Formats: sequence, C-alpha cells, structure tokens
Amino acid sequence: MAVGVEREGGCACGAVRYRLASDPLFVHCCHCLNCQRQTGSAFVVNVLIETDRVELLDGEPEPIAVPRSGGKKQKIWRCPTCQTAVYSQYTSPRVRFVRAGTLDDPASVAPDVHIFTRSKLPWVTLPDSVPAFNVYYDTEKLWPEESLARLKAL
Repeated sequence: MAVGVEREGGCACGAVRYRLASDPLFVHCCHCLNCQRQTGSAFVVNVLIETDRVELLDGEPEPIAVPRSGGKKQKIWRCPTCQTAVYSQYTSPRVRFVRAGTLDDPASVAPDVHIFTRSKLPWVTLPDSVPAFNVYYDTEKLWPEESLARLKAL
C-alpha cells in the first residue's frame, strides 16, 4: 500500500464522492462466497479505515442491510442513483470497508492479506508475498503497530 497518498473515489455515476482522510488501517482481499455473490466477481478488495476518516464530498450513499451466511446481515452503502456499492460495515460501526474499486486510483492500494481462501476460485493465483488464510487471521499478529494503535483508539 502506498503511504501518505491522498485517495478519493466515488460511485459509477459520480453522484457520491468521498475522500479517505488517512492511510488505510489494512487492506483485505476477501474470497468468501458472500463477497463473490455481492460483487458478482471472484473476490472483493476492501480498504479498512475508521468511519470518521471517510469524508463525503458529494452525495449521500444509502445503507442497505444485506444477508450474509449464518443469518447475519451487513450494511452496504450504495449510491441512491446508480446503486454502486461504495463501502460496507460488518460488525463495528467505527470501521468502514471501502470498496477499493471505487477509488479513483485503485492501484494506490494492494491487499495486505487474502482471507477466506477456502472458497477462492481455482483459477485465481495468489502471490507468495501476501499472507493468505483459509478463513480469517489474528489481527494482533498481522496488522502494523500504527494500525493496531488506531484500532485500539476506537
């Protein structure tokens, strides 16, 4: 992940625009079946960042409760006009999972970890340089100290 890069993004139609007020806490590439269904793709790349560091510049995405496995729900904020998923909330309302594909420069982030690789599609090849886990991982062992400190401050 590029450090100190200003990152802005938005939906497909431009009605919703946002800026990330700091570098991400961490970047996930999730291969779970829920992410595959919700994106219509092989995986999703999520930029984890504190909710108050996602600054809306234009528009107001609408939260939609979306079912997940196990009867749980997550909130996905979508543009009310084009329905692009901009970011999600899984458990803590203090952390957003910003869809990296909505960044103006998606290449400004790269996955720090691949998760739920047990459902990774067989034609996806993972790099040896990035940790990968069948399910999830131990945050305390993988996140940088600065990100852990920011997480604890929440």
